[in-house]
Amino acid sequence: MLGCPMFRNQPTARRINLMPGQGLDYSTLFNRDLPPPAAAWEGHPKYNFIGGHSDPDMVPMEGFVESAGRVFRGDPRNISMYNFDGGPQGITPLRQFVVDKLAQHRGINVTTDEVLITSGSGLAIELINEILLEEGDTAIVEAFSFSGALGNLRRRKVNIVGIDVDQDGMRMDHLATALEDLRNKGVRPKYIYTIPTLQNPTGTVMTMERRHQMLELSEEYGVPIFEDECYADLIFEGEYENAIRSLDDSNRVLHIGSFSKTLGPGTRLGYVVASWDVMSRLLSRKNDAGTGVMDQMIVGDYFNHHYEDHILEMRSSLKRKCDALSSALRESFGPSIEFEIPQGGMYLWVKLPNGVDSRQLAGPALKEEIAFNPGPDWSADPDAAANYIRLCFALPSEDEIWEGIGKLADVFRREGAVP
Repeated sequence: MLGCPMFRNQPTARRINLMPGQGLDYSTLFNRDLPPPAAAWEGHPKYNFIGGHSDPDMVPMEGFVESAGRVFRGDPRNISMYNFDGGPQGITPLRQFVVDKLAQHRGINVTTDEVLITSGSGLAIELINEILLEEGDTAIVEAFSFSGALGNLRRRKVNIVGIDVDQDGMRMDHLATALEDLRNKGVRPKYIYTIPTLQNPTGTVMTMERRHQMLELSEEYGVPIFEDECYADLIFEGEYENAIRSLDDSNRVLHIGSFSKTLGPGTRLGYVVASWDVMSRLLSRKNDAGTGVMDQMIVGDYFNHHYEDHILEMRSSLKRKCDALSSALRESFGPSIEFEIPQGGMYLWVKLPNGVDSRQLAGPALKEEIAFNPGPDWSADPDAAANYIRLCFALPSEDEIWEGIGKLADVFRREGAVP
């Protein structure tokens, strides 16, 4: 404390004035494999269609306050100690919630010992890649896929094999051909990464027939499946097919999920489901001393009291916004673009005319306070998605969707991208 006796009458530290030019040049010290430096953040644009932001009106602040009150009346050792309740895999109540949710909604039967809580699904992907991948390895993905997963593979200098996706998910005939070609070359892929339910960015849902076929191919070629179901809770209506993991009786499927899409990315909570032989390796590489306990405790308490009601409200909100975005695109762009309306999730994957490079449109749009994701970041072959954009409809209001898409169409016409 300032003014405390221990700080009185202490000699003042002498500042050494460096001559101009004596500053340390870090450029000679940086890791040679670093990506280009990041630009300084300049704030959020008015019309924000990027990332995986969620609807601010759907963040249950009052419910969080109630849950926080219950948490703060709990055992202080949860805060004063590392991993007091549940060890490094995460607090027991939240892992038990994951176990119950997966059993009820995804058909997966596991125990809390097979669940690891992570700081978002991005860390789940990082940890799995850390224990499985080395430079020069091969991974199979959907041709259009999550940019974070693709970027992680590229940073590790992994060979990426993209498999075409149609309205029923990854093409199993193409997957079988790719696996056979790789086998003939003496290559065994480390995994098949798939987002089978509300795929990102396409919004497709893999049929049950294809889920079975993928598991059969996994067994035939000895390649595990890495199943990412971050969006499976966000169906608009009804229920989807059970997870691939639910069909697995031979430890072939690694499964991850997220709370960031059902509550908000600010919660930074995800999870991995894996058998102990894999889990023990994940824990050996998870060196963050455990995911933030306060977030785990509050989210766990909230979901144990309000999960079903919250998810129903969120699905309804996302459906309205998806409808608004679809209508705005049709009205503002007409037949010059193509897209399929997803059965859930928070994205539209939009195809622009052939020959258009969406990367060249991002800058002009941002000058008008409009942000979107250019397609190449979401593609195993960046050039194959040059004329695609991904639009997230969860964050903006319906009025902002209509205004923003109208302005986006004006920008694209001015740049000669659409007639």
